[in-house]
Amino acid sequence: MNRLTALTLTFLTTLTLVSCNQNTDSAEGDKPVIGVTMLSMQNEFIVNVSDEIDKKAQEAGVELITVDAERSALKQIEQVESFIAQGVDAIIMNPCEVEASSPAVAKAQAAGIPIINVNSETATKPSAFVGSDDVESARIAMKYIAERLGGKGNVIMIHGYMGQAAQIKREQGAREVLKNYPDLKLIASQTGEWDRAKAMSLMENWIQSYGGQINAVFAHNDEMGMGAVNALTAAGMKDKVVVVSVDAIPDALQAVQKGTLDATVYQNAQQQGSQAIETALKILNKQPYEVQVLIPFQLVTKKNVAQFVK
Repeated sequence: MNRLTALTLTFLTTLTLVSCNQNTDSAEGDKPVIGVTMLSMQNEFIVNVSDEIDKKAQEAGVELITVDAERSALKQIEQVESFIAQGVDAIIMNPCEVEASSPAVAKAQAAGIPIINVNSETATKPSAFVGSDDVESARIAMKYIAERLGGKGNVIMIHGYMGQAAQIKREQGAREVLKNYPDLKLIASQTGEWDRAKAMSLMENWIQSYGGQINAVFAHNDEMGMGAVNALTAAGMKDKVVVVSVDAIPDALQAVQKGTLDATVYQNAQQQGSQAIETALKILNKQPYEVQVLIPFQLVTKKNVAQFVK
């Protein structure tokens, strides 16, 4: 083999390798990239939704960029702006607030990027919403309280993060039911910001203020419900006060089994997470999709808790 032939063969081999590498990069580049911004990764339920999004993305061969908004709508808007700059194919947002997170939706839509709200809503309508009807969760919880108290008594309500869709709608649902029971009085309400320690501190203050007048507590989520249970237990009052919350996280289910938490309202984190990814992929693949996917809530008491415990 002369020197010229050898050089030609080396060149052709190199060209083939470069060509193969370019084809591989192109194939990897076809993988959809979805940006995900979550309200707070300090919240167990939100982490459960995020975990399911991650699991379904892996199964579908989707690349995810997941970030924590840390309860800041401003930070969330900046995260969406970053996704747009990175040229993601779609965005899944778990909004911090109804109004304050709305500009993020508008920015994504202006950039021509589909945006799916999961678990919580914004005033500006996204490409699709996947979650549950938070008004329904509060109706279920407050009706249970009304039945347990025979339609009479004093109730305390611990709100979620003020201005977030779940907080607004759970308050709305609770007040709708209270209107039907004139002898059921809401004597105090305040935000516990979805946080167990903050709710426990609130409950300790209310025990000091109202003591034996408290007959029931409705907490907008289980973290706060467990905080209320801890405060009432420490004060030796738990047996006299009905406590109901929302989400059915593992801690709450165990508490329902033990009888320390009277009831929780099951919200399906797995369905919300998986349907968010499925909806995003349908939009990207130009397939028919539902603009609103609502997953029902279910009341969990000691009678049926076994079917929810994994």
